[in-house]
Order: sequence, then C-alpha cells, then structure tokens
Amino acid sequence: METFAALGHGFAVALQPVNLFWCFVGCFLGTIVGVLPGLGPAATIALLLPLTFGMDPTGGVIMLAGIYFGAKYGGSTTSILLNIPGEASSVVTCLDGYQMARKGRGGAALGIAAIASFVAGTFGIVALTLLAPPIAEFALSFSSPEYFALMVLGLSLVVVLGGSSLLKALLSLLFGLWLTSIGTDLFTSQSRFTFGSSFLLGGIDFMVIAVGVFAIAGVMESIRAREENTPIPVPNRLRELMPSWAELKACRFAFLNGSVTGFIVGVLPGAGSAIASFIAYGVEKAVSRHPEKFGTGVPEGVAAPEGANNADSGGAMVPLLTLGIPGGGSTAILLSALVVWGVKPGPLMMTESPEVFWGLIASLYIGSVMLLVMNLPLVPLFAQILRIPVYVLFPLIFGLALVGAFGVSDNPMNLMLLAGFGLLGYVMAQFGFPPAPLILGFVLGDAMERAVRQSLTMSMGDPAILVERPLSAVMLGLAVLVLISPLLGRLLRRRRAGATA
Repeated sequence: METFAALGHGFAVALQPVNLFWCFVGCFLGTIVGVLPGLGPAATIALLLPLTFGMDPTGGVIMLAGIYFGAKYGGSTTSILLNIPGEASSVVTCLDGYQMARKGRGGAALGIAAIASFVAGTFGIVALTLLAPPIAEFALSFSSPEYFALMVLGLSLVVVLGGSSLLKALLSLLFGLWLTSIGTDLFTSQSRFTFGSSFLLGGIDFMVIAVGVFAIAGVMESIRAREENTPIPVPNRLRELMPSWAELKACRFAFLNGSVTGFIVGVLPGAGSAIASFIAYGVEKAVSRHPEKFGTGVPEGVAAPEGANNADSGGAMVPLLTLGIPGGGSTAILLSALVVWGVKPGPLMMTESPEVFWGLIASLYIGSVMLLVMNLPLVPLFAQILRIPVYVLFPLIFGLALVGAFGVSDNPMNLMLLAGFGLLGYVMAQFGFPPAPLILGFVLGDAMERAVRQSLTMSMGDPAILVERPLSAVMLGLAVLVLISPLLGRLLRRRRAGATA
C-alpha cells in the first residue's frame, strides 16, 4: 500500500501543468529524434542537458526521460518505411517491417509498432514500480562471465536470423565480429586492423554499417531489379492503414514476449536494447507455428522487437534509480543530470528525493499515453511517404543515409565507408548472405570481448571460470542447444523419412 500511496503522490507531482508541459516537450522531441537516423537519444539528451540546469530537477528529469522514451517510438518509422535503422535496436524491425511496407501494409506495421511500444513500455513501467528493489539485486549477481554467456546466447540467434543457409549466416556473423575489433584495444591501447589510418583508430560507427548494408544496398537492389516501375501500394482508406484485428490477434503473444524479454535484459547494466530486440525476435520465431514466414513481412516480427525495445527502457531505469548504475549512454547522461541537480540515485532516493523519484515514474505512465496518442494519428501521415515516386524516394533515402553517416562524427571518411558498406550489402544480397547476422556480430562483439577478457583477468587466465558459475553455464548450454538445433532437426527428419520408407 505504501507503494501505491507514493505513486499517487508522484502523479500529483507529474500532473502539475508545468511538468505536463515538459513531459510533452520531451516526448515530442524524442519522437522527432527517433525518426532522424544518426542522432539518437543519448546525443540529444547531451545537447539539451545544459538547458535544464536552471530548471526544477523534477521537470528537467521528466523532459529528459520523455526524450529517452520518445526516441524508442520514433525509431521504427524509418526502419519500416525506408529500411533505414536509426539505431541498433531498430535493425530487427527492418526485417519484417520493411517487407510489410512493400506489401502495402506499412501503415499497419507502424500501428503495430506503436501499440507494441505502448503495451511493452507500460509493462516495463509497472514492473519498475513494483519490482525494482529485488530485480536490482538480481542484476548485481551478473558479473563478467555471465555477461559473456549472455552475449554468446545472443550470438546463437544467428540460427533464426540466417535464413536458409546457416553457413552463410555464420560467415556474416564472423565478419561482423571482425569489424568490431577494428580500432584501438581498450586494454592495451594498441591499434588493430587500422591499416595505418588514424581515422579507424576510433573504430567504425554502427550507423555507417547499418545504413549501408540495409538502406543503400536495398535501394541498389531495387534499382537492379527494376522495381521502380512497380511502386509500393498504399491503401486509400484509413481502415486499411491501421492493423486489422487478425494482425493484432496474431501479435498477442509477441506483445508479451517483447515486454518480458525487454524488461529483463534492460535491467542488466550494459546489455542494451539491441540484444533485447534480437532475443525477442529469436524467441518469437522459435515458438511460431510458421517460422519460415519471418523475414517476409509478418506482424509478429515487428511487435516482438519493438516491444522489447521499449520495455528495455523501463528495465534500464531499475539499476539507475535503485543502485545509481547506468545501463547505457542515455541513462548515464540522466545519471549525470541527477547528480548536477543534487539528487543521489540509489537505495535512498525514494526517501531523500521522493518528488523526483515518484514524479519521474508517474510521468513515465503519462508519457506512455502521450506517445501512443501522438503516434497513432501520425500513422496515416507517415504512410504517405510510400506514395512518393521512386525517382524522388530513392534520392531521399540516399540523402537521409548521408546525413546520418556524416552526423556521427562530421568526418567525410564516413561517407566513403557508407558507400563501401552499401556495396558490400548489395554483394551479400546477390550471393544470399543475410545482413542481420553481420549487424548482430558488430553490436555484440565489443561487449563480448570485454566480458571474456575481464573474466580471464578475474581467474588469472583460467577459462574454466566461464562454465564454473551456474548462471553462466546455463546460458552457454542454451546457446549450444540453439546452435545445434538445426542439425538435430535434420537428423530427426532423416530418421522419419527412413522409417517411412
């Protein structure tokens, strides 16, 4: 009862007109940031942070949190309509979202993404309200070996992302792992695979790779196939621009899967929404009655990763508010903002700064409703992008890709890399190499390397530490089962065929 009384006090704070205004401003800016590739919530929060120093701490953190949550909503727009992932967590949405758009169901895909974001986001906030302290203690049980096992489990999803050829998917994954090793070694400060280029000392940015192998390569493939003569169909009636009851019914378990998976992964500091969306997509495909249809435009392939992407935000707030541990770039900036305002995140924050703590949580409920009301009416408007003739749409996609790549570091070299990865993605498509495992390897490779090297440092070089800890051993065992499952399936089919013969 104390929790509900405190939450009621938080709503009294969050519903003050000035705080409602800042919540709306944050949600609106976050939605715009999500639509624009290359900017991201972390950069936006960092840019706006100095403007909030003169504000009341409650209003300031409500606005910054609105940007953080709003960007999760907006990130699906370009992924679905233009095949341009705005950030790592939006990559999986491209797989089925863009295919739905090509079938004339782009509006339905946007609607499903908005609804999944609302359902999973609300689930994450409710779980944050009720379960924050015990879940935070569970997150503290994770050390470097457990994080390594979690990353290996994420990489095992190459089985469900690889399409018809597991070998090609593994090769694509290994190439992504190699790409993440380019740059400066964090442990020894030695350069790796830079080929004498000072530009590569900082590594290659995710935005350049993702936009290249998805957006640029997709446009090149469309031009090669002469699909410009068959524009993407867009229904005229409003009812056809929104998801049907049958599509929503098909997504009911995907909403739950994305909510639970995203929140659990979000609680783990450093895991990130990218691995949450990949795992949710893999789980949804594994339990589906028609897994072969994933990647061709099924609504569950949009609902699961988008739900996980948003539930992850609520989960990431758990270690931030209860332990003072940020889970990623955006929450790290939120932590620094709270410290500047004199608020100490941690176990005592509920009692020392109840207005900020409970006002923030209450504003997340309000912001979630604001984002749903704001985004659903925009679905028909965004869907009109598909009516643009291809001789205008293709240059528009190229322009957004260039802006996103150049905006990462203001370095023209990124444009050359963008062209190179666009050509690479086109060649991969011609030879049947899936791009998603490459992105998966690049996103998880750095964290996995850091975790395994820290584990070996803890054990004085003994690799047994990776399997001696129970939680780590269980996750590694699951990863092995996932990887060998296709082989087991083939053996069973051969035995059945032999028995039938």
